[in-house]
Amino acid sequence: MKSEYRPDTIVTHAGRDPAAHHGAVSVPVYRASTILLPTLEMLDNKESLRLRYGRRGTPTTHALEDAICALENSDRALLAPSGVMAISVVLMSYAEPGAHVLVTDSAYGPTRKFCESVLRKMGVTTTYYDPAAGEDIEALIRPETRLIWMESPGSQTFEIQDVATIARVARSRGIVTVIDNTWSGGYFFKPLDHGVDISIQAGTKYISGHSDLMLGTIACRASEYERLRETYLRFGVCIGSDDAYLALRGLRTLAVRMRQHHVAGLEVAQWLQQQDEVVQVLHPGLPDNPYHNLWKNYFGGASGLFGFIIRETDRKRLARMFDGFSLFGMGSSWGGFESLMTPSNPSVYRTVTSWAPNGQTVRIHVGLEDPRNLIAEIRAGFDRLG
Repeated sequence: MKSEYRPDTIVTHAGRDPAAHHGAVSVPVYRASTILLPTLEMLDNKESLRLRYGRRGTPTTHALEDAICALENSDRALLAPSGVMAISVVLMSYAEPGAHVLVTDSAYGPTRKFCESVLRKMGVTTTYYDPAAGEDIEALIRPETRLIWMESPGSQTFEIQDVATIARVARSRGIVTVIDNTWSGGYFFKPLDHGVDISIQAGTKYISGHSDLMLGTIACRASEYERLRETYLRFGVCIGSDDAYLALRGLRTLAVRMRQHHVAGLEVAQWLQQQDEVVQVLHPGLPDNPYHNLWKNYFGGASGLFGFIIRETDRKRLARMFDGFSLFGMGSSWGGFESLMTPSNPSVYRTVTSWAPNGQTVRIHVGLEDPRNLIAEIRAGFDRLG
């Protein structure tokens, strides 16, 4: 894709080549394991071929890789069958006995669990750091530090990190930086433009957009690709072409969906701020949020995922509120067209910073419904608290 194209144009056209597929507008689903090579010369030089075995990719999965590169402004991309698999591939690529990694204290729960189980067994030490760290990250770097892991905003508490500053410090010390970029969908934030080396997403969320697909994406600089790819190949990681097709299909509407999530999410967040039942709203797009200025510096908008804290903590009363919803579902994941709301307890994932709100933390995903209907449903839910 041409570098001067705007994001909306990129998500509409990236990875497409109708001439290569008999004029089909969308890349067809190529289901394949064996790829036949017509000459012995090609067989002898198969390592140089992009298309040579289904596990290493098909025209459909290669189209999605190209599209992810265009979306994230990266040199290369790899696809995994889930976001957690993408996380695991990246962490394993830099794991070696005696190594040290720095991970934000606000990281996604499975990221921490992988560090505390698999990496620990391999002799890798993990230090968690305050997500508010900028220049101060340098004091935590050791001679054996190999990786700094960021997540902006944080998975459940929505802190925005000073990404460029952390990336600059890391680069000066020869340390690789990684960020979980799922919240932005790769649309509202381009980490590699700010010095980050690797950007991962749970494509299950916004890239899919329809809650019917599991996917992980790894976008990286050329300097990190071969190391990541070696781990990727040794573990036999791959995705099916049907899933790649669904991801490409979801990508075409990413821009319009993200803009709607932004508008509707802010409308619901602003309304929540005015409710007596609400102690605090955790949305970096709100002007009084402590991370608002950082958010404005880095992000072109906000997704539909944020949090809030309500005064009530009694589980029976909370059940009356949550069990009566019809538009808001309770379930894992987010990023689909539908709205979700679940009570959460971020404190169980904290070791360096504390999370002790005066009430119950709630994570909400504002989908594509009319926000006025969502607001009415939340109001009725608050009334049920009694």
